[in-house]
Amino acid sequence: MSELTLTLIKLGFLAVLWLFVLSAVSVIRSDIFGTKAPAPPRQRGAKPKTQKPSGRSRKPARGNPSALHVISGANQGQSVPLGDGPILLGRGTDAAIRLDDDYVSTRHARFATNGEQWFVEDLGSTNGTYIGSQRVTTPVPVGLGIQVRVGKTVVELRK
Repeated sequence: MSELTLTLIKLGFLAVLWLFVLSAVSVIRSDIFGTKAPAPPRQRGAKPKTQKPSGRSRKPARGNPSALHVISGANQGQSVPLGDGPILLGRGTDAAIRLDDDYVSTRHARFATNGEQWFVEDLGSTNGTYIGSQRVTTPVPVGLGIQVRVGKTVVELRK
C-alpha cells in the first residue's frame, strides 16, 4: 500500500475513535445533568389537556395540597412541603426528595404549580412516570390523593 493510503486509513480510524469518545461524553452528560423539559403551562385562562388516571389511584380529594408524600417504596414516609417552586424527584443530589430506587433516573420527574393547580411531568426518564397505568408524556394535572409512580416508588399530594 502507498503511504497516502495508510495516512488516510489512520485519519479515518482517528475520526471514528473521536466520534465514539464524543458520543460517550454526550451519554454521560445527559445522565448527569438530565434533559431539558418544557415548563408547565402558566397562563391563567388556558386549560391544560388532562389525562384520566386509571388503575389503583384513588378519586381526588378537595382542597389545596400542602405536601408531597412518598407512600410506598424505599423512601416511604418522606415528605416535602409544597411552595411556589417546582419539586424535583430523582436520585440526584439536587432533588427535593432523593429516591433510593434503582429504577429512578437522576432527574426523573418534577411537580410544579401554575398557582392554581399542580402538575407532574416526566423529565425524559428511562423508565417513565405513571399515573395509574398511563405514562406521563406531557405535564399532567394532579390533585389530592392521585398516586404517581416513579420507578418502584409511589408519591401523592396530601393536605
